[in-house]
Amino acid sequence: SDPSPCLLGNLPMIDPPLDVDRLLRETFVARVEHLATTESTNDVAKARAAQGDADLPRLIVADEQTAGRGRGSHRWWTGRESLAFSLLLDAAGLGADRQRAMLVGLGAAVAVVETVAPLVPERRVGLHWPNDVFVDGRKLAGILVEVPAGARLVVGIGLNTNDALGDAPPEVRDKAVTLRDLTGRRFDRTSILLDLLPRLEAVWAHLASSPEAIGNQAHARCLQRGTILTVELGRESVRGRCAGIAADGALLLDTPGGRRRLVSGVVCWPSRRA
Repeated sequence: SDPSPCLLGNLPMIDPPLDVDRLLRETFVARVEHLATTESTNDVAKARAAQGDADLPRLIVADEQTAGRGRGSHRWWTGRESLAFSLLLDAAGLGADRQRAMLVGLGAAVAVVETVAPLVPERRVGLHWPNDVFVDGRKLAGILVEVPAGARLVVGIGLNTNDALGDAPPEVRDKAVTLRDLTGRRFDRTSILLDLLPRLEAVWAHLASSPEAIGNQAHARCLQRGTILTVELGRESVRGRCAGIAADGALLLDTPGGRRRLVSGVVCWPSRRA
């Protein structure tokens, strides 16, 4: 029997349409915006935030995203039939000030890991600080948290589902992975969202009362522990052995000069074991 209701069965199959009514009925979102194509769901969410839309939380899902973004100048490849979406949230109601934005992203990564792991039970699934989900050493999902003007928060998630690496740019093929390539199956995007959204809500519920719980959960799922990492901090480069993730979401690196706590930076890929 299928291990999860998210599965659609063996290839080939056409993805069913997104069930907006179920998402509104069974999750915490107040409005769903379903787009056939867009450059970036995060950009759409920020535009809605600038308009002062009161229907929050708002879920924006795109069937195709043509210019997905990662942290800094990085781009996120979004293949056709992947799951690309953004949540526009009330930052104040969530208890997510700018200092806790990192915990929002880590909490999202924890929720994605918990959603994906049952779908690939024979695989090693976990997170890479600060915003990625990896399976067996390859990137499956990326998360981008942005804080536009006003009391709004945008959380974008790109999850490789039914896309295939054969369609990816050459520089991506040896770094990324998709659920379809891992399992030979297609997945129902509505079912994945119905599983993932309540997990996001549950993880983020800790932000106001016990934010350290998110950091501790991320630490437990961190795949980088014991790995030599190089982190670019603008003009500075820090290299050391990863000791995990602190309760406040900082990356812990044991360097020749002692332990460093990093609250920002870009981790160079690939890393290596100590």
